[in-house]
Amino acid sequence: MGNLHDSRNHPLTTAGVLVSLGIIYGDIGTSPLYVFKAIIGTRAISEELVLGGMSCVFWTLTLITTFKYVYLALNADNKGEGGIFALYALVRRYKAAWVIFPAMIGCATLIADGFITPAISISSAVEGLKISYPDIPTVPIVIAILVLLFFFQQFGTNIIGKTFGPIMMIWFFMIGTLGLVYVMSNLSVLRAINPMYAWNLLVHYPEGFWLLGEVFLCTTGAEALYSDLGHCGKSNIRVGWGLVKIALLLNYFGQAAWLLTQNGATLNGRIPFYSLVPDNFLILIFSIIVATMAAVIASQALISGTFTLVNEAMKLKLWPSTKVRYPSQIKGQIYVPAINWILMFGTIAVVWIFKESSAMEGAYGLAITLNMLMTTTLLVFYFSTAKHSRVRTFFIAVIFFTLEMLFLISNFHKFEQGGWFTYSIAVVFFMLMFVLLKARHLRDRHTEFVDLKHYVPLIQDLQADTSIPREATNLVYMAVADSKRYIDSNIIYSIFKKRPKRADVYWFVHVDTVDSPFTSKYSVDTIIPKRCFFVRIKLGFKADHRVNLLFNKILHDMAESSEIDLISHYDSLQKHSMPSDFKFVILHSLASVDSEISTFDNLVIQGYRFIKKHSLSTEEMYGLELANVEVENVPIMVGPPAKVRIKREKEDAEREKEIRYHEGPANLR
Repeated sequence: MGNLHDSRNHPLTTAGVLVSLGIIYGDIGTSPLYVFKAIIGTRAISEELVLGGMSCVFWTLTLITTFKYVYLALNADNKGEGGIFALYALVRRYKAAWVIFPAMIGCATLIADGFITPAISISSAVEGLKISYPDIPTVPIVIAILVLLFFFQQFGTNIIGKTFGPIMMIWFFMIGTLGLVYVMSNLSVLRAINPMYAWNLLVHYPEGFWLLGEVFLCTTGAEALYSDLGHCGKSNIRVGWGLVKIALLLNYFGQAAWLLTQNGATLNGRIPFYSLVPDNFLILIFSIIVATMAAVIASQALISGTFTLVNEAMKLKLWPSTKVRYPSQIKGQIYVPAINWILMFGTIAVVWIFKESSAMEGAYGLAITLNMLMTTTLLVFYFSTAKHSRVRTFFIAVIFFTLEMLFLISNFHKFEQGGWFTYSIAVVFFMLMFVLLKARHLRDRHTEFVDLKHYVPLIQDLQADTSIPREATNLVYMAVADSKRYIDSNIIYSIFKKRPKRADVYWFVHVDTVDSPFTSKYSVDTIIPKRCFFVRIKLGFKADHRVNLLFNKILHDMAESSEIDLISHYDSLQKHSMPSDFKFVILHSLASVDSEISTFDNLVIQGYRFIKKHSLSTEEMYGLELANVEVENVPIMVGPPAKVRIKREKEDAEREKEIRYHEGPANLR
């Protein structure tokens, strides 16, 4: 297999497929633990229910997971990267402003889902202990595992990550084998491949349509196939899915075969998955341990995916600035402390509120259905614009909008059962991103740009004016403007009007987040040779955005080409070859109190100020904590100037003169 290569530098190898099993397939791979348990619920087991449910599972995995994600979505890659933001970055170039909203909804619902997945996966695995110990309290065990899982995130997954693939390989081999034994004992269960069984369940079975909400749980991890494209590569994911789908279907068909032997009975607390395990204590304990490890790996993959998603949202300025750490040397592995602890307390709350995995099923799936609809929306737009494939786009839209709308409607009954929990979280995260988006639009709409060439003589005169104390040898401004021609009026205000700031060299630095994921390049425009420069840094939405380190690299490149001199300009320091000093000026735009603004804009501004107050400072975000930094607030008009009225009173002397005049001419002498 090592000779076949993915088009995005990911060779198709046995090791690559093994890695994909560990990173990508944990969530969807552990779904047999709870899917049939959710479908059957407290209902009497019947052939119509079992075969209908199995048929729905088979066609959901085939149409949604295989066709939509493994085939279509993996072809909509952004230079080898996948996920909702990679897709958004692909389509936003077509100047359709609305595409940001499906991306934001997709992000919010995916993070909300992250509160449920670890809780339901680990709970489902640990609940296998109740077979031998019916009274064992599983909640403390699940919470202990979750605390350990989140605690170890800060150290990276370098060591344990190497075991993910082999463990998941054991898991898939185990579930496939367990299922195969029961399938071989009743081959008639394979009739469920006929979609008529699914049709009969949804149309004729009492309240059968609403069972789609439970069926949907079998494909909840499908989004990870697309999101983790950059980690494994298209070929490895597709080959891995071939193996995973066989193991999953064998297990599902095996569970269906076992359920058919229980015709007329109810589950009464039994778990179909563990009912496939031979009645042997050691084998049962082994299967529980492997299931728990698989559930932990599924949770780990989702946590890592959430870190990546939030990091991308931050770089697209859709998420509050948050501390990001790099716990290991593995490419792309990041740790976001704030998100880690929020997720930990959230998942513990889920376990504490819902107690059992069967109660969590109500909260699970509702948010992710909306996420899948958003991905479909962007995929349809992508294929219609980038690929110009109208016929294919039409069929994709009809098939997947219909399917996913049916799943969404069928999931609505879960709202009162626990769906309110994930939707509440998703709404909070969406509003967070919405406020940041609107605040940025408000700032961009009211930020003025001035022609820089008009200020070049002023800059030169200021640099020569020794009556003004030198602010710094090098003064660096972070600019909103992305061209050397026009510069933010805020910067001109800061240099000349607020308090004249004299410097030997002025730098205007603009950071641009581009559509290509790992782009990292820059350009330099010389405004005044050796005295004033405009630097434009282009970074991908997955690239490292540590501006301080990048700017230092740019300075040394320019010094080597003799464009600048990095030796101090102070006489006493220059003779000792001391390095030149730099001062960074961070400008914060504040809505002027002199503006008249609408109620909506005022709410956005107040929300933005609250978010900024509780997020990372701009200097920390750019990695400038240890640099010489000055933060300035610059007022901007975000509405028409407030109208005021005032009338000048005449001075006292004039008023006295008037009084005397009216009293008579004698008083004027």
